[in-house]
Amino acid sequence: MGQSWLPSASYNLWSLSDSRVGQEFWFCDMKRGFSKVRQKEPQVKALLEDNKHQRIGKLAQGGVYEFYQDPQLLSQSEGVEKVAAILKVNQELDEVQERIIGILNNYYKKPILVGKQIIELSKGDEGFPSPIIIEEGSYSFNLYAPTDCIFQQPDGTIHILDFKTGKSEFDRRQAYVYLLAASYLYPQQPSVASFYNLETGLTSDIITATSEQLKFVQIELADIAKRYELERMHYGENPNDFAKIFPPNPGSACRYCTFNSICKFSVSEVSR
Repeated sequence: MGQSWLPSASYNLWSLSDSRVGQEFWFCDMKRGFSKVRQKEPQVKALLEDNKHQRIGKLAQGGVYEFYQDPQLLSQSEGVEKVAAILKVNQELDEVQERIIGILNNYYKKPILVGKQIIELSKGDEGFPSPIIIEEGSYSFNLYAPTDCIFQQPDGTIHILDFKTGKSEFDRRQAYVYLLAASYLYPQQPSVASFYNLETGLTSDIITATSEQLKFVQIELADIAKRYELERMHYGENPNDFAKIFPPNPGSACRYCTFNSICKFSVSEVSR
């Protein structure tokens, strides 16, 4: 069975498909529509590419990668400046420059990967990884689970570490997707996951999952893949039904949405 035509699922699609508990106010199906089925339209593509937060995340990841590639930089007084030059930080917007320099200084002072047995470390610009084909009953789908860092603990446990920046919250659903992927990639080894914020220094708890929990996650992702495939097909056949397929949730949260400049349902203020 080929991989390319299979429906797909990922943490990103999960986060765009279902609201976190208590976060319903911020959730909007139309955001998924713009991100997933209209992403190649010029206006949408431009907004997706002009994403300061994603840019900071990629540069931060690149900084960690460069420090790992040349650990001697961590003992050089100009180590941060050298990594910033490699990343061409001086070509970025002022706010991006300031935050990346702060992140590089934080890692220089607290290089959390030193001494770790790294299995895989992303540079931040690799694109999509190869999918994992998952069979749930008679249904098959591609699982995409790009990771920032994977290392092996002294006891053989696989540890998946995800880096965050800014005010990004730790979402356990993302950890569970990583752990599901690890159960396929490293079936003979136990695995754990955690998050680390490169700007604030905050670290999450170590997250684990039972086989029953991973089965639930697999079923959930299969359902999301099915739902999205139907949405995609429906939109392809009836593009005028965009707002019906991906219902908007207008409110004050619109002001923070990537697509507020092109969404006709976007509101700048909400009556109190």
